Amino acid sequence: MQVYLVGGAVRDKLLGRQVKDRDWVVTGATSREMLQAGYQQVGKDFPVFLHPKSKEEYALARKEKKSGEGYTGFDTDTSSSVTLADDLIRRDLTVNAMAEDEYGVLIDPYGGQKDLEQRILRHVSDAFIEDPLRVLRVARFAARYAGYGFKIAPETLALMTEITQSHELKTLSAERVWVETAKALSEPNPEVYFETLRSCNGLQDWFPELDALWGVPNPEKWHPEIDTGVHVMMVLQQAAMLSERIPVRFAALLHDLGKGLTRPQFWPSHHGHEKAGLPLVEQLCQRIKAPKLETDLAKLTCEHHGKVHKAFELRPQTIIKLFDSVDAWRKPERFQDMLLACEADAKGRTGFEHRPYPQAPYLLTCLNAALQVNVQNIIADGFKGAAIKQELSERRCQIVAQVKAEHSIR
Repeated sequence: MQVYLVGGAVRDKLLGRQVKDRDWVVTGATSREMLQAGYQQVGKDFPVFLHPKSKEEYALARKEKKSGEGYTGFDTDTSSSVTLADDLIRRDLTVNAMAEDEYGVLIDPYGGQKDLEQRILRHVSDAFIEDPLRVLRVARFAARYAGYGFKIAPETLALMTEITQSHELKTLSAERVWVETAKALSEPNPEVYFETLRSCNGLQDWFPELDALWGVPNPEKWHPEIDTGVHVMMVLQQAAMLSERIPVRFAALLHDLGKGLTRPQFWPSHHGHEKAGLPLVEQLCQRIKAPKLETDLAKLTCEHHGKVHKAFELRPQTIIKLFDSVDAWRKPERFQDMLLACEADAKGRTGFEHRPYPQAPYLLTCLNAALQVNVQNIIADGFKGAAIKQELSERRCQIVAQVKAEHSIR
């Protein structure tokens, strides 16, 4: 029985990155022997065990043979005769196919260290094409390591394109697509995930509404980058700088889907794209089974980002209606997330990246002022029934008007 540290822990150690999770591969052992040694089995498809003390994952070395569609269509061999090299060759990228023995000696049969030094994401073997999930995984790794200068090898991108053209990405479950996408959204350069998928035609099956944005022009005065797809990637990049929260980044990604519906004869204007985009946001979120928190924020940002940009032009009544529409009274934190996504939209334009976004603090000042209006005082003043709500709205409008006036004086 031999135990090896494998995969991401070895890769990140060589890169000088913090190692968060450690995975282990065991050769020369059976499931029975692992259980006898006190390990707890957790894997259903193949034997994975938790160490009795550290609770880290230990997997029996395995071979895989394609037997069906998708990323689950494999027959697995975990017999004690499977070698470490057998296990490593089934992995996706060479940089993930390295191991260390118990003495810390590097085992690198497929050139992972050299690719790591040359900043290349390269597939280990032609078996790469058998698993469609690897298209998303490689795109996610590209998003994670873009800051280190990593690029995908042309031959690997060609295999990814071959997979997407076969439409085998459709065999993935929506849950799996969301998991990979959410992980990508949490990376330092989430826009690289979507740019990579687009470069291998990988947006078509799961993100067609997003794919439709490239080639759709915006007015050059406000969007020097012109192309809507390019703009949305810039917005996502800005969102990643403003917030680590996945809902904010996801909302930034989907805020302009309505522009994909504008007929070419109306380009580059996109009047009404905010409301037009709502059904598209809804159907994309349903398709990939995005959680409710992400879905709700994406829809609110899509519908209201235009109003937020024009905050200083809005009448107090319109500002109060905006707060009503997004339920800012009960969910002020969500409203702040929406403002972050809107700020990313404003800054995600060529030449606008470092401009201030005073609309956000202005609207937060208006909200905090309006929140000071006390319903109990209205009731004490003799208002009853529906009149309470009307008076509450009027008093909130009055206090927002004061904020607006003070802002104008400044």
